[in-house]
Amino acid sequence: MQTWADDLMEAFDCSRDEQRIFARVLAEANQLGFEHCAYGLRAPLPLTNPKVVMLDNHPPAWRRRYEEAGYLGLDPVVRHARHSRTPIIWSDALFADVPAMWAEARSFGLCHGWAQSSLDSHGVGGMLTLSRSTPPLTANELHAKELRMRWLAHASHVAFSRVLVPQMNPSPEKPLTEREIEILRWTADGKTTQETSDILRISIDTVNYHVKNAISKLRSANKTAATVRAAMLGLLG
Repeated sequence: MQTWADDLMEAFDCSRDEQRIFARVLAEANQLGFEHCAYGLRAPLPLTNPKVVMLDNHPPAWRRRYEEAGYLGLDPVVRHARHSRTPIIWSDALFADVPAMWAEARSFGLCHGWAQSSLDSHGVGGMLTLSRSTPPLTANELHAKELRMRWLAHASHVAFSRVLVPQMNPSPEKPLTEREIEILRWTADGKTTQETSDILRISIDTVNYHVKNAISKLRSANKTAATVRAAMLGLLG
C-alpha cells in the first residue's frame, strides 16, 4: 500500500527543476497547517564563500529586507542549522540577540516557525523552514505532525540536492581517470609528489602529468584546490 511518503518521493523523482519541487514542498507545508515555506541549500564549494540558493514564498518585501540587511549572517535559525540537525522552534528567546530582525519578521506574518537542517556525505547542507502568522505551535501539534515534518525536510534535501548541486558545482565535463583519482586520493592523505611516486612506482613526471590533467578537468587553481573539489564532489570515494 502506497503511503504519503511514497507519493512525495515519487513526485520529487519526476521533478526536473527546483520550482516544481518547491511547489510540492509548499503544498505539503500547507497541508501541515503552515502558510509559508522556505528552503535554503548551501553547497560546500568554494570553501571561503559557499554558494547558497534560497527558495521561499515569503512576502517579497521581507525577502528583499532579509537580503539587504544581511540577515542570513545574523539569523539564529541558520546559525543553529550549521551546527545541529536537531529541529528548532522559533521563540522570543531564540531571537533575543536580534530583536529588530524578529520584530520585522513578525510584521510580515512570520511569527511561528519550525526548522530542520540536513547535511549529506558530500558536505551539502540544507534547511527547511515552515512558518505561519497564527496560531502558535503547541506540543500536541508537534507530537502529531513532527514525524511528517522531519520526513519532508529530509526528502526535500534529497530532491533539491539532486537538481541544484550539479548547477552550483558541476562535475568535470571529462571524467577523471582511475590514475588521476588514485593520485588525488594519496594527495588527500597528505602524501607528497615524491611519496606518491614511490607508492605507485611511477615517475614524478608521471605523477605531475596526471595532477595537471586533474587540475584542468576540475577547473581548479592548483593541486590542493583540485583535491578538495574532487573530494567534495564525491569523486574520490
